[in-house]
Amino acid sequence: VQLQARGGGLVQAGGSLRLSCAASGRTLRSYHVGWFRQAPGKEREFVARISASATSTLYADSVQGRFTISRDNAKNTVYLQMNSLKLEDTAVYYCAASMAFYGTSSSGYDYWGQGTEVTVSS
Repeated sequence: VQLQARGGGLVQAGGSLRLSCAASGRTLRSYHVGWFRQAPGKEREFVARISASATSTLYADSVQGRFTISRDNAKNTVYLQMNSLKLEDTAVYYCAASMAFYGTSSSGYDYWGQGTEVTVSS
């Protein structure tokens, strides 16, 4: 499955963005999907994930209550709604998919999108 992340951009602190992760090549409904991010000079970190059935979601403590992950299997797309953005949310955001894994470790995901850059300004 090929993944394409979109929706990044420049936003002021306190603002919102919605990222999308669109799949092609295969239906995304059989895959668990995670969002990760990597800030300059830092390691890639887990942000959120959603199970294939959409019955289970998990968030990093740093985004809990501000970000919401969701999916629309009819559109073969997973979303990350980001509200109340902070300067520290600035990073390149990646979506990833796996049929078998839906944990928080990036090494468990088999397919990755190219990333979309989010910059939060003061």
